[in-house]
Amino acid sequence: MGSIILLVVLVVIVAWVIGAYNGLVSLKNQTLNAFKQIDVQLKRRHDLIPNLVNAVKGAMDFERSTLEAVIQARNQAVKVNAAGPEGIKQISQAENALSSALQRLMVVVEQYPQLKATGNIGQLQEELTSTENKVAFARQLYNDTATQYNTKQQQFPTNLVAGLAKAQPADLWEIEDQAEKAVPQVDLSMKPKA
Repeated sequence: MGSIILLVVLVVIVAWVIGAYNGLVSLKNQTLNAFKQIDVQLKRRHDLIPNLVNAVKGAMDFERSTLEAVIQARNQAVKVNAAGPEGIKQISQAENALSSALQRLMVVVEQYPQLKATGNIGQLQEELTSTENKVAFARQLYNDTATQYNTKQQQFPTNLVAGLAKAQPADLWEIEDQAEKAVPQVDLSMKPKA
């Protein structure tokens, strides 16, 4: 009778270890997949940028520094993205620099109505905006999945199996640019600007 109870307890423990191990492996793979979804959207973004730059290049010869900043930031982001999920902080910094450069370019484009009048620019801006939204959603999914993975690794008793599953904490995608973290100021008073 005692050996049957011991056998049942042993089977329950082994089943739990297998379940915990498989759960951690599953979350690890979901986190990697979520990172790859960001990668897909960033690739799309990186492919759109040369088209946008080429479309505005002729009309913006005197805004050369803005275009060069976008091109340089894009090239740096493409180079850093090869690091994979382990280099999330470097990728985040490079992508934030690219976002800033793109924002400056969009402000410049807004100042030139003749540029906006061309359908090509408008379509590229729309595609870039759509892609930026997809990147934001992919980053959110990654952070949600990585947080679940990290939490599971730290919870008792699953943390006892984390080493066996070779589970390592996943870095979260963070906004480094303080301007992006700032709370936007909205004025609906319809008063003319001074």
